[in-house]
Order: sequence, then C-alpha cells, then structure tokens
Amino acid sequence: MRVIVSLAARKDLSEIADYIARENPRRAESFTMELVAAARAIAETPFAWPVLSRHRTAGVRRKLHGRYLILYRMRQDRVEIVRIVHGARDLRRLPIDPPSE
Repeated sequence: MRVIVSLAARKDLSEIADYIARENPRRAESFTMELVAAARAIAETPFAWPVLSRHRTAGVRRKLHGRYLILYRMRQDRVEIVRIVHGARDLRRLPIDPPSE
C-alpha cells in the first residue's frame, strides 16, 4: 500500500525540524527521518490505530510517535498522511483538509 504525504503534513514536518534545529540541528534531521519512517510504517497495519472522534466522519486516525501525532486516513489504495503535530495541540481546532481523491 502506498503512503502519500499531504502538503499540510509536509509543512508540519518542516516546522517540526526548524523548531528542533534551534537547539539541536543533528537531532532535527534524525527525528524528522524517524517521523517519516513511522508514517511509512502505517501502511503495514493501517487499522491498528484509533479513529479520532472529532474527525470520525473523515476517518482520520492517529499514530503516536514520541510526543507527536501522525494523523492519517485510509483511501482505497493508499494511506494519506494529513497532518503531523505535537500531541499537546488542540485537535478540535486543527484544520484537516478534505480527502484528496
């Protein structure tokens, strides 16, 4: 199964890397790679993580990696990573783009 990363999730990754790089540039790069690997691994068992109640109608699920949430949804032939955010974020206020079809 393919994994597609949305533009919003790509922007999230860039912002996470920039934030971590302020204190530790090397860790920023390695942690970003960890997040990408964790996102790709979702394709192996995509139904293993819970659906977010706030985004239930959109079928958005979450996988925890460290203190970050990888938010994704299933499509017929792919996993779509929609956002990657810190777990302290208020998910009720987090915009989730409509599915890309």
